[in-house]
Amino acid sequence: MIFDVKELNGGMFATVSGTLDTAAAEKAQQEIQPLIDNADKVITLDLAALEYISSSGLRLLLSVIKATDAKGSKVILKNIPANINKVLTMTGFIELFEVA
Repeated sequence: MIFDVKELNGGMFATVSGTLDTAAAEKAQQEIQPLIDNADKVITLDLAALEYISSSGLRLLLSVIKATDAKGSKVILKNIPANINKVLTMTGFIELFEVA
């Protein structure tokens, strides 16, 4: 499991772990569906256990942010590892999210 999703305090919370790359993208797409289905709620992604993210992983994060933007909500990223923060910063993706 890459995304462990649960409802928490009226919002959605997901722990993201492992490697979020092309090989994991199909499974991860299924795992994020509850986030997209509940995009009207604030979504918090805890990235502390995320080891690697590729362009496929970035695309998945983008699909979540697009869904929340369309519903007037937001995505909060927390516990971002340094290597993941570097990728998010270099690509400009960090600007799309609220960082806690």
